[in-house]
Amino acid sequence: MHEIEPYYNWRHLYNAEEDESSPFYGIEHSEFEFSNTVYNYYIHPQWDEFGSRTLYMKVLYVDYELNFAIIELIGEWNDAVENDIMHLKRSVIDLMVAKHIYKFIVIAENVLNFHSSDTDYYEEWIDDIKDEGGWVVGVNMPEQTQYDFRKSHIDRYITLLDAPNWRTFQPNDFFQLIDNQMLKITGG
Repeated sequence: MHEIEPYYNWRHLYNAEEDESSPFYGIEHSEFEFSNTVYNYYIHPQWDEFGSRTLYMKVLYVDYELNFAIIELIGEWNDAVENDIMHLKRSVIDLMVAKHIYKFIVIAENVLNFHSSDTDYYEEWIDDIKDEGGWVVGVNMPEQTQYDFRKSHIDRYITLLDAPNWRTFQPNDFFQLIDNQMLKITGG
């Protein structure tokens, strides 16, 4: 797992550590010191902590004019024990919504599994953004993780889509692709 880096080909366009509106502004990462783990496996030091011991993230891109963010996750999404959605919502999402981010693309291809609890924070997230036409999309979630999301009915709040070639897009083009799909799904 230590070799899996957050997607880095957009860093010349956006860097959360340099964005004064980002929850990760000013954070410095080591390229050589591996300290965070998932399942006792070290992960690459470029991943950001947000309060969970099993799930880490990287804000890949934010556009404050188009009101969207692209976030990548790695690890185990564990609401049952770690209450990861609470940490994500309070430490990152609430701050982004306060900066008028209403559409969230969550790259979930490195989310190894999901353990559910209640849906309160998911409901709150959607309530915070729905009046602005907002949505949350989970992209490329592994099949077993998707199964667990659907079994827990979290897919009522996070729409699951596949975009296997998302890395070939520039961030605004990728957003347009997902936004167009959401328009078709919601009929809006």
